[in-house]
Amino acid sequence: MRDTLVVIPTYNEIENIEAIIKATFEVSSDVQILIVDDNSPDNTAQKVKSLQREYSGRLFLESREGKEGLGTAYIYGFKWALKRQYKYICEMDADFSHNPSDLIRLHNMCRGNGVDLAIGSRYKSGVNVVNWPMNRVLLSYFASKYVQIITRMDINDATAGFICYKRKVLESINFDKIQFIGYAFQIEMKFKAYIKGFIIEEVPVIFTDRTRGVSKMDGSIISEAVFGVVLMKIKSLFAKQ
Repeated sequence: MRDTLVVIPTYNEIENIEAIIKATFEVSSDVQILIVDDNSPDNTAQKVKSLQREYSGRLFLESREGKEGLGTAYIYGFKWALKRQYKYICEMDADFSHNPSDLIRLHNMCRGNGVDLAIGSRYKSGVNVVNWPMNRVLLSYFASKYVQIITRMDINDATAGFICYKRKVLESINFDKIQFIGYAFQIEMKFKAYIKGFIIEEVPVIFTDRTRGVSKMDGSIISEAVFGVVLMKIKSLFAKQ
C-alpha cells in the first residue's frame, strides 16, 4: 500500500488520534496518512506533530485556521494527494467508527477487481452498526434508502464516509462545484462518480459508534442531506458535471 494515502479529518480528536494513527500503520508498513486538522482547541495537531518524529515520511499534517466543515477538509486532503503520486486515496474517520483493518479490503477491491470507488458499507448485508441508538440507526438507514430513490444509484450506504478512491475518480471531479460541506458531501461525491460512469462497489463493514470524544452530527447536517439531495439531482439533469 505504498501508493495509498489515508485522509483523516480531525476536530477535537485528542482522545483518539494517537490510537487511530498507530492502528492504521499496523495495517500496512507502507500506507501513508494525512491528518487535516481544523485548529482543534484540544491540541490534536500538536499530538500529531509529536508522532511525526516516530513516523517520519509517512505521517503528514495540514492545519487549517478554523472549523470549515468535513467536506472541505476532505477536499483539501484530496487536492493535497493529487499533487503527489498516490494511486489510491482513502477517507476514514478518526474515532474508530471505521476499523482500520478494513482498509485492506477496500484497497484490494480497487486494485484487483476493476473497481474505481470502494465503499465501506454498513447496509450492504443487513444493518451492521454497533452502539448506535435505534433512532439514529433508522435515520441513517432510511436516509440511504431515500438517496437511492432520488438519485437512482444502486448504493445501499450512500452516506458512508469510509471510502477508497482510485486517483482517476478524484481527478475527474471539479471540487469547486461541490455544493455540500456536511453529511451530504459523502452523497454528492458518490453521485458525481456515478454519473461519470465509474464502477462503484460496496464492501460490507461493521460500523462502531465512537466511545471517546463527541459526535459532530447535528440537525443542520441532516437537513442539508434531506433537502440537498433533491436539488443535487435536479441540477444534474441540466448542468454538466
